[in-house]
Amino acid sequence: MGYSRAVIQGDWCFVSGTTGYDYATMAMPEDPAEQVRNCFATIRGVLEKGGFTMADIVRVQYTVTDLAYVDALIPVLGETLADIRPAATMVIAGLVRPEMKVEVEVTAFRG
Repeated sequence: MGYSRAVIQGDWCFVSGTTGYDYATMAMPEDPAEQVRNCFATIRGVLEKGGFTMADIVRVQYTVTDLAYVDALIPVLGETLADIRPAATMVIAGLVRPEMKVEVEVTAFRG
């Protein structure tokens, strides 16, 4: 299908939509808060591999499959991004597999 986890162009890093798999176990937790923690763990690893940090995130898009999950996600989003304060969009929509409850896509800039 043609896919990269992330693409770096100069001082920009575009991280593809990332779901909540725990890649150490290849399992998807049931809890949406744990899923979003896993999303950010994967994103952090990708950014660091490319020479970026979480503090470089300037934009984030969340796709959540059910509005009822938002209250569970907000504390984790705050723990992760409250000090960074990126521009953000949240969309309620379906994802490609039923076990996926949240997907996070970020853009980082290190300029």
